[in-house]
Amino acid sequence: MAKPNYNFEKRQRELKKNKKKAEKLEKKLNRNNTADAVPTDGSPDPAQQG
Repeated sequence: MAKPNYNFEKRQRELKKNKKKAEKLEKKLNRNNTADAVPTDGSPDPAQQG
């Protein structure tokens, strides 16, 4: 019977975890960037009106 390759399994878990973390960070950055963006409906930006 073959031995389980625990190092391979651990590496796969780490890769999956890092990928999920990177996607979460990218999603967070995109959410912040869209909040700061100029509205596309043509209305003036309320921050510029002062």
